[in-house]
Amino acid sequence: MAQTDQSIALARDYYDSDEADDFYRTIWGGEDIHVGLYDTGPDITAASRRTVERMAGKAGTLKGKHVLDLGSGYGGAARVLAGEYGALVTCLNLSAVENERNRALTREAGLEDHITVVDGSFDSLPFERPQFDLAWSQDAILHAPDRRAVLDEVARVLKPGGDFIFTDPMQADALQDKDALQPIYDRIHLPDLASFGFYRTELSERGFDEIEVEELTGQMRTHYARIGEELDARREELDASDAFVDRMLKGLRHWVSGAENGLLAWGIMHFRKAP
Repeated sequence: MAQTDQSIALARDYYDSDEADDFYRTIWGGEDIHVGLYDTGPDITAASRRTVERMAGKAGTLKGKHVLDLGSGYGGAARVLAGEYGALVTCLNLSAVENERNRALTREAGLEDHITVVDGSFDSLPFERPQFDLAWSQDAILHAPDRRAVLDEVARVLKPGGDFIFTDPMQADALQDKDALQPIYDRIHLPDLASFGFYRTELSERGFDEIEVEELTGQMRTHYARIGEELDARREELDASDAFVDRMLKGLRHWVSGAENGLLAWGIMHFRKAP
C-alpha cells in the first residue's frame, strides 16, 4: 500500500473507532473537533465556537454562497455557516462515523436543505468544476499525506476570486530540530507538518493572494492543555480503555510542550484565488 493510501486508511480507522468517537463527543463537546479561542473563558465548547465565528467574520457576506468544508468532522461549523449566515455548505469528510453523526445533527437542526455531507478524501475531491465561493477547513489538512495535492484540489474547485479560510496545527517556520517533534509525527503517521511559510509559498504558486494570516499559537497551547485537563478529570465518563486515555494524555502533553517551546504554530489563514 502506498504511503498516501496507508495514511488515509489510518486516519479513517482512527476517527471511525468507538474510542475516538467517544473521546471527541464527550470531551470536545460533540459538535466541533478543532482548536478553540480562550480569550473570554475556559469552556472548550464555547471556545471552539468562537473560532468558527472569528473565521466566519473574515468571509464577508455568506448568504447564498457555496462553501466547501474540508475535513468537516461532526459538522459544527457547517451548521453555524448555514444556520446563522445562510450559506450552502458541502461537508467533505473521510470518517463514516462522523459523517453519520453530522447528518443526524443536521436533520435535527432542520438544515438538510443547506448542508450536504459527502464521504471522501480532500486530496481527490469529487467535483468536476470550480463551483465554491469559499473553501473552509479547520485543523484537518495536517492529516493529509500530500498537502500539495489538497491545495491543488482547493485551487481547482474554487471559483475565481473565491476565498480559502482555514486553520492547521503546524510546525514553526524556524524549527531547527525536527527530532523534537517526532512524537507528534508518529501520532499522525506522517513525516512532518506544514508551516505558515509552506502555505504562503504553495498558495502563492497556485495563484492565491494572502489576505490575512493571524498567528494564534498560544491558543493552541491553551486548547490542548484544556483538553488534557478535561480528559484527566472525566476519564471515568468514557467507555475508552485506560490505555487509550493514557495514550491521549501523553499525546496532548507533546502538543502543549511543542507550543510552549516554539516548535509548533497555529493560526487562522485567509487567502484569495485570483479573479
